[in-house]
Amino acid sequence: MTAERIIKKYPNRRLYDTELSRYITLADVRALVMQGTAFRVLDTANDADLTRSILLQIMLEEETGGEPLFSANMLAQIIRFYGGTMQGMFAHYLEQSLDAFARQQQHLADDLGTKPLELIGRMTERNLELWANAQKEFLRAAGFGHHDPETEHKGE
Repeated sequence: MTAERIIKKYPNRRLYDTELSRYITLADVRALVMQGTAFRVLDTANDADLTRSILLQIMLEEETGGEPLFSANMLAQIIRFYGGTMQGMFAHYLEQSLDAFARQQQHLADDLGTKPLELIGRMTERNLELWANAQKEFLRAAGFGHHDPETEHKGE
């Protein structure tokens, strides 16, 4: 068994799971995502990596299904970052923020049985620290360094 599961996408738009040796649906791919299974989707015509495209299809189905995760305003804001000078930094910021949120959710699941009020207090403090650090990193990367008024005026 390989470390990364390979799914092949055929010209007829069908997906073939090479590990199970059978065709699968987008719902099956979604299940792999939910299980945390590492996979790549490859186009059989040219071996192009279609993983992002398939994941976006799954997100679109999820968004049109029940309660959407993204508001129209949020999507418009994200679209505005495409092609701009901040695109790479925004992607990095968003990925780090989601990773931090996922880690926090895992800690919550692990600690849920112990002292819930204390846990909520610690989580709130940690969440504020994470967001403050992410914001500082984002501003630093954008060229807006932290200015300390104490050190700026010492030469006057």
